[in-house]
Amino acid sequence: MKTVSVVFLLGLLISCASLKNEYGIVKVDETASISVAELVSRMDKSKDPQTLTIKAPLSAVCQNAGCWVQVAKPDGKLLMVRFKNHFTIPPTTPLGTESYIHGIAYWDTVSVKMLRHYAEDAGKSQEDINKITQPEFKLNFEGDGIKLVSKKEKNK
Repeated sequence: MKTVSVVFLLGLLISCASLKNEYGIVKVDETASISVAELVSRMDKSKDPQTLTIKAPLSAVCQNAGCWVQVAKPDGKLLMVRFKNHFTIPPTTPLGTESYIHGIAYWDTVSVKMLRHYAEDAGKSQEDINKITQPEFKLNFEGDGIKLVSKKEKNK
């Protein structure tokens, strides 16, 4: 009987954990979201940091820990979203998963060391990592909350 109870509780915990779709320190309000195209347009007009929520499918997820994601910008380049306080999402989150990400968009220079670190996390080859030799001034996003929308939720 004790074994059955333990197995039941373990199964319940696992099923609850797999239902989690929000991560971070902020509860994300998806009704206030904007597209990545709108974000880029706003940030091109003003170099001041902006706090907002974006809606976008995930183009990449950190394969080491789930500590960052990337979403596509209108020009096809990727916007890096690092998570504040290193909270994580499951590294196995499927690419293309619709997401709502709350945080701060800002312009900054990303060092060669960080660019190489991100490339390593993304599973790039050592040859590709070695090709990174210059820092980049680019749009960045620091997320403090993310909500992942499963295909089931999307179809409701």
